[in-house]
Amino acid sequence: MTNELRIATRRSRLALWQAEHVRARLEALHAGLNVTLLPLSTRGDELLDASLAKIGGKGLFVKELEAALAEGRADIAVHSMKDVPAELPAGYALAAVLEREDPRDAFVSQKYGNFAALPAGALLGTSSLRRQAQVAARYPTLDIRPLRGNVDTRIAKLDRGEYAAIVLAAAGLKRLGLEARIRSFLPVEDCLPAAGQAALGIECLAARADVKTLVAPLADAVAGACVRAEREVNRALGGSCTIPLGAFAEVRGGRLQLRALVASPDGRRFARAEGEGDAARPEELGLRVAGLLRERGAMEILAAIGP
Repeated sequence: MTNELRIATRRSRLALWQAEHVRARLEALHAGLNVTLLPLSTRGDELLDASLAKIGGKGLFVKELEAALAEGRADIAVHSMKDVPAELPAGYALAAVLEREDPRDAFVSQKYGNFAALPAGALLGTSSLRRQAQVAARYPTLDIRPLRGNVDTRIAKLDRGEYAAIVLAAAGLKRLGLEARIRSFLPVEDCLPAAGQAALGIECLAARADVKTLVAPLADAVAGACVRAEREVNRALGGSCTIPLGAFAEVRGGRLQLRALVASPDGRRFARAEGEGDAARPEELGLRVAGLLRERGAMEILAAIGP
């Protein structure tokens, strides 16, 4: 077993928190293990003037980290699972999915307590077509505008008065100690999360059996099953991280329950589906729910959005 481990991570404060969290967990598990971080800048972090859908999707947040693995500069990469493309490149493996934080989206505003309090025409910021669609369906009078950047950048734009409110993942705010900024939470029934939202994942080269053994104790079986089901819906519908797709699974009574939707960005068209299955076979459930979405018009909605 190696006594040195290098973690590739993005440079954002949230990404560094996530990598530090994994480092602390690994060093506590393995006496004598020295874990170091390799912070990297990614294309997704650098190209802030264009929408993710137009510049290549959330995969832009992981490519530089995967290159570090391939080049031997790092042994593992730590990701927010919602940023990881549904299919990993050949030669890479998802070694562990860790416990999940709060999967909900959060309403953040200086002046308003919730969506209902926003006046008609108020500017709402979000980087996600999934959030945009679901919010637009419930609050069609809002002016929803793109909002890119890391958590601190987005909050700074809100505080400068550029937006009346913004929507962020609750998990990131909680991990950064910013829970006090949350004015209200969006129930998953009102705003279905992204596949993998609030879960951390560890990626490594598929051939690194030693690394897989080292990180295996960090894996959370329930979170892993839920995330695998959610990601399979995304993969079956094209695999893009930028399509307006929500997918959320829970284990209840020993059974895996999955809800998913595809929407037009303006919130006028939705395809929804749900299902239940064996938690030991999450991909089967994901495929079945994706099939239901197809039957209910998901591909027509996605085709109308275009590339």
